[in-house]
Amino acid sequence: MASQAQKPLCEACRVAVNYVASYELNINDVYFTMTCYYDEESDAPVYVPFFQDQAEVKRAHAKQFIKYLKERQSKICLPVTKRPDIEYWGTDLQAIVIALEMEKELHKHLQELKSLASKNSETDLLEFLKKFLVKQKRNIKVFGIPA
Repeated sequence: MASQAQKPLCEACRVAVNYVASYELNINDVYFTMTCYYDEESDAPVYVPFFQDQAEVKRAHAKQFIKYLKERQSKICLPVTKRPDIEYWGTDLQAIVIALEMEKELHKHLQELKSLASKNSETDLLEFLKKFLVKQKRNIKVFGIPA
């Protein structure tokens, strides 16, 4: 019998993993845009390095989800996800609020994926998700709000 890691994901989980990968890329784009916006200012906020780091981390996470789909022989079809419709990031507080909202939304998507994986007995996916859920809780706590 083939191990679960060699079998394609159930369709609901495949769609959800694609969505999470796409959302991670979306957040990468927003953090990168924020970084570029504040790079132009001479007195950039102290959290710009955090935004730079998170842009890279989110892109790496998206790549890991895509790699996981490939390993599970599952179709990759990243849906378009809506990014904040903002050209001017405004005050430091506004940028932080947007970042927090994105992180909370990602946490919600990861929790939904975890529930879906559990419901469909996708134990390999549940194991794969553990590290992302831990990191996501930590990111939200950076903003001083419990996940």
